[in-house]
Amino acid sequence: MSEDDLLVRPDDMTPSEQNNGPSEGRKLPANIEAEAAFLGAVLIDNRVIEELPTPIRPEHFFEPVHQRVYERILTLLDRNAVVTPVTLKPYFEADEALRELGGITYLAKLTADGQGLLAPRELSEQIYDLALLRELVTVGRTLVEDALDTSEDVAPMQQIEDAEAALFKVAEGAAGQKEASSFGSASHKALGMIELAINSGGNISGKTTGLTSLNQKIGGLHDSDLIILAGRPGMGKTSLVTNIAFNCADRFLRDQRDGIEESVGAGVAFFSLEMSADQLATRILSEQAEISSEALRMGKISRDDFQKLSFASQRLADLPLYIDDTPALTIAALRTRARRLKRKHNIGLIVVDYLQLLQGSGRAQDNRVNEISEISRGLKTLAKELEVPVIALSQLSRAVEQREDKTPMLSDLRESGSIEQDADMVWFIYREDYYVASKEPKFPTETDEQSVHDEYQRWKDTMENIYGLAELVVAKQRHGSTGKVRMKFEAKITKFSDLAEGDPRANYDSSL
Repeated sequence: MSEDDLLVRPDDMTPSEQNNGPSEGRKLPANIEAEAAFLGAVLIDNRVIEELPTPIRPEHFFEPVHQRVYERILTLLDRNAVVTPVTLKPYFEADEALRELGGITYLAKLTADGQGLLAPRELSEQIYDLALLRELVTVGRTLVEDALDTSEDVAPMQQIEDAEAALFKVAEGAAGQKEASSFGSASHKALGMIELAINSGGNISGKTTGLTSLNQKIGGLHDSDLIILAGRPGMGKTSLVTNIAFNCADRFLRDQRDGIEESVGAGVAFFSLEMSADQLATRILSEQAEISSEALRMGKISRDDFQKLSFASQRLADLPLYIDDTPALTIAALRTRARRLKRKHNIGLIVVDYLQLLQGSGRAQDNRVNEISEISRGLKTLAKELEVPVIALSQLSRAVEQREDKTPMLSDLRESGSIEQDADMVWFIYREDYYVASKEPKFPTETDEQSVHDEYQRWKDTMENIYGLAELVVAKQRHGSTGKVRMKFEAKITKFSDLAEGDPRANYDSSL
């Protein structure tokens, strides 16, 4: 929690504000007596601080003297010193504000009755709660002042976003105090995941990708994981992640309708920084209606096709897939929007298309590597904070094109090694037919030599074996082994699916 920016402190305000607060006749929420009693309890028994359910920091106190006293207490305890009014005395003999309260004798008065020892936990919680309320007052006051100030450029949407971010900072403080888990509670959660995997047929312990071969390799999409899906342009990154997003949301919708509580599906938040929401919807409708997406864009479809499209649209009307196509999002704004979707719709999967189009905080604009590092760390933090898997698409460097073997490697991740470091899984999508098609030899004529005919036939045989075949390379996986998963890709409807059982191409190895 960022109290440094948000907390209302009495010494930051005018005398009238200290007495009345932001509105006339109203005082800021505070309990000076509770603060004094809590400090007295700490000075009597230093171990009180170790047993607090919510860690208290100096800025949580309203009275500036109490802030300084508590800060000194924490400093001395950090040095393994015993803290009493006597050991505090040398640090406050020249404190003018303390002198107004009675000087050094005020420290002794704090421990006089010992009432704070009766309920130190309750006192600390009240101090913390009142500090949160004062932060809310500050947010509200800032919002009103900014809204009334029209001396500069009026940007209401930016003000709304800033206010929302400030409120979420307050909420982070309230929700972010997470204690260490016991092994018992952690193992109980692990057993729940294992039970879910058993009930799903033995393949999935997380959210489903909708692709059986991929689920078998990775065990599903695990909560708190950051998954990087990378590939060169034209490989189908967006198509694959759109398929996965749809499959996960559709499974959740079907399980809800069937009354299944423990679903391996989930609501999905799709942040599309490259494509618009209607373009993504067109892709999904194309896949479900099995109509060429190109034909849809150009309107070259029959009435029967349009009817199929209409049926698909009606069936997917309630799909829990939420598309945010706001361009040029910062990582902070994405985090704010994701938290809002989590709160409103309880999303269980986040997709970002794609990482390099996000912007950092602005502190590292002169260094793209540092900015990408900040973004990848922010995505990993988001996954842990919301306890959902995050799939982020990433570009690859052109180094792939310089090699004979075009299969991507971890070193090809563009602009920052921190992407590989922060990711729990790294996937590469690779379609050999894309590269082989670009090497199509001259079509032979009757007058050409036999070698020309042979070369073209070899190319044609290779294309027949690999056309529509895609490889998903699992290059990094914290939870299991790496390797390749072969899938079918239908370019006309941008759909990835499992290869048919017994398809010989599952183990095909071509060479030109």
